[in-house]
Formats: sequence, structure tokens, C-alpha cells
Amino acid sequence: MILVTGGAGFIGSHTVRALHEAGEECVLIQRRSPEVPRQLADLPVHVVQGDVTDSSALLRVGQQYPITGIVHLAIALPWPVTEEDPVDAAGRALEGFLNIVRAARAWGVRRIVTASTIGVYSGVAESGALREDTPLPMEYLHVIPTFKKIAELLGSHLSTVADVEIVNARISGTWGPGGHLPDPFFAAPSLAYAAAHRTVPELSGLVATPYLEDALDLCYVKDTGRALALLQLAERLQYPTYNVGSGHATSNAEVIAALAAAEPGFTAELPSRPGRPVSWLDTARLREDTGFEPRFQVAAAAADYIAWFRAESQR
Repeated sequence: MILVTGGAGFIGSHTVRALHEAGEECVLIQRRSPEVPRQLADLPVHVVQGDVTDSSALLRVGQQYPITGIVHLAIALPWPVTEEDPVDAAGRALEGFLNIVRAARAWGVRRIVTASTIGVYSGVAESGALREDTPLPMEYLHVIPTFKKIAELLGSHLSTVADVEIVNARISGTWGPGGHLPDPFFAAPSLAYAAAHRTVPELSGLVATPYLEDALDLCYVKDTGRALALLQLAERLQYPTYNVGSGHATSNAEVIAALAAAEPGFTAELPSRPGRPVSWLDTARLREDTGFEPRFQVAAAAADYIAWFRAESQR
């Protein structure tokens, strides 16, 4: 039985579904509700109300269920910034991660797969394929990649001394059912929403102006969830860190073309700025150790996402 923290969330719910399809039963720990989330109501999912920053509540999960693995997606972060003391917020974020490791040791869990991000590569000078052994910039750019790097380093240390395997999954730009709208970092989800609802794309929520040529490793969430499930269930992994993505870059122009093919008549006017650097995640490790291959290229992803939007609007 696999504990999935953040299992009711965007990537988490698809990870739970992928684990179920692989024959695993899942337990979710949720802060706000003990109810099975609507998007997982058709699965035999167990839910415990609690918070990973509460060590006692977390350990009780293992008293109720025989936990054999953990996919840790509810990474506590001191973000967005609030009026709370920032030192306390940072301490709680780290304590939540340590509690997961404490629980794994108490339950005899062999592997924790924990969510990192493509954002840890921010500031890498070269374009092209980003490998897991690419040296990472250590200057502060944003709180999210900063704390992900800290968790990666801490996890790598604890893997060597705490009798539990901790695997870092550097997740690429992920879009699909249940995703953030708008996603502040890339345009694809907002473009898909506009195509499904036949509206003009609303892109003002992005942190930077999107251009036609902007490209990133864009992975459909159903593939992301399946990759995380494969990392959890693999008999043996050779590395502490894996890139999780499509393994190639997809531009906004390609996303718009795929959406227009799925929804004839859709258009989106983005400014052009050719010559921008393009990078993507090298996923050779993931493919070699788990057999992962994406099932949703951009055309299939666009069609599936539009269909989901339409189904949701009819609920």
C-alpha cells in the first residue's frame, strides 16, 4: 500500500490513478478533509486527515494501514509569502520533509519518491538537454527551486545514513486535467482552456510575457503520474535523481497548432521573439530504469485536455 502525500492534488491524483492501474492500493493524507476527492471517487482510495508537519498524525497512518512505499508530493514550502514569521515557515517546511523520512523508517518503507522540479535548473547557462548531473546554480532565484534543492541534498544525505532510499523526481512543466489556471510559469494550460471554451486566451497571470518560440519540456500530467508510479514500483533504481518529463522541448507555437487541430477555428496571437535558448530534460535514466515512454505527445494531449474541460463544464 502506497502513501501519496498531495494525492488529491494535480499531479498527485494522476499518480494515484497510475498506481492503481499498476495494482497498488493508495492512502492519502489530507489537511482539509477526510473525504475521498471527487476525481478519485471511482478508486479504492483510503484517506486520513492530517498534516505531514504533524509527526504524530503522520505516524498514525502507518498504524492504520500497511504502508510499503511513499510518493511525497505535498512538499511544504514557505510560499506564498504571508505574515507568518519566515524563519518558522522555513523550519516547518524542512520538518515536514524530515517527518516523511521518520515515518518511512518507522514503517520499514524501502523507498520514498519525492517531488523536485525542473526549476532547479534555472540559471543554467547552456541550452539543450539538461542531465541530472548538470551542475546547478546555487544562487537564490526563487523560493520553490531553492527548497527543492535543499530537499534533494538532504534526501541524498539521508539515503546514505537512514536505511531508506530517497529518490528525487525533477518534474518538468506539467499540464492537463486539474492543473493550475493560470499556471504562472508557462502558457499551455491557459491556451487549452481558451480553446475548449472558445475564448481569447487570458495570459496576464503569467510571470513573463509568453512568446511563440518559448519552449520547454512539456509533459502531460497522465504521463507524469505514470512516471512517478514507475519510479516508486521499480525493483531497482541506479540513481538518486531522475528527470521526469517528455524528453524534448515543445514550443507555444506547437501547442497552439495542436489545440487548433483539436478545436478547429481556435487561434491565439502571441508575439514572436526568435532566437531564445531552448532546453529540455534528458530522460535517459528514467527510460532505462523504468521503461517509461510518454503516451501523450502534444496532439493527443491537446485533444484529451480539451475533452476534459468540456466534460467538466457539463457537471
